[in-house]
Amino acid sequence: MTARMTPDFWAVIPAAGVGSRMRADRPKQYLPLAGKALIEHTLDCFLDHPGLLGLVVSIAPEDPYWPSLTCALDQRVQRVDGGAERADSVLAGLCHLRERGARLTDWVLVHDAARPNLARGDLDRLLGELADDPVGGLLAVPARDTLKRAGADGRVVETVDRSVIWQAYTPQMFRLGALLDALQAALEAGAAVTDEASAIEWVGESPRLVEGRADNLKVTRPEDLQWLEQRWAR
Repeated sequence: MTARMTPDFWAVIPAAGVGSRMRADRPKQYLPLAGKALIEHTLDCFLDHPGLLGLVVSIAPEDPYWPSLTCALDQRVQRVDGGAERADSVLAGLCHLRERGARLTDWVLVHDAARPNLARGDLDRLLGELADDPVGGLLAVPARDTLKRAGADGRVVETVDRSVIWQAYTPQMFRLGALLDALQAALEAGAAVTDEASAIEWVGESPRLVEGRADNLKVTRPEDLQWLEQRWAR
């Protein structure tokens, strides 16, 4: 059987957040992990891929950490100023791509800066399965645990059918023009945009879910980083 070809793509990494839940002395994307800053491992997931056309990192304007990283000197990596919210940072990255000549039909993958354990197999599966998709989609994982919906009093209201619930991961993969238009429209309307798929959903489209590995972990709390350190030390 012939291997499915994966399309070329751009990557956008929103990295302007401060990660307050980590209770660290710096934004979580700059915490050390296996001899590098966490964000360097994240970028390596894409910089090693032959289909990468270029990568944009959205950084806080006064960020003092980024210039010290080796990846900041990589010609394939461009820095732009991020915004107050994730959606603002993603939009800044998309606008930069458009300004530098990326086509509206080009694929763009948006990935969390603090999600360094993306497997190459998952990245290729996402690219391959969505290559001809009319909408695009995202890596996700079916819910495994029993889910409860709580009331205002903190008591269970009902048990949710987990068979239809997925956890949204990244990368999320959409055409540049479609994602740019959807984000701009959603933000202008004051809609809640928690990820790129939610912006696409807001304009009436249905992104496709591509099952990935559950260990594509987003570092949010100290124990997440400890888990990765232990796993990578094996």
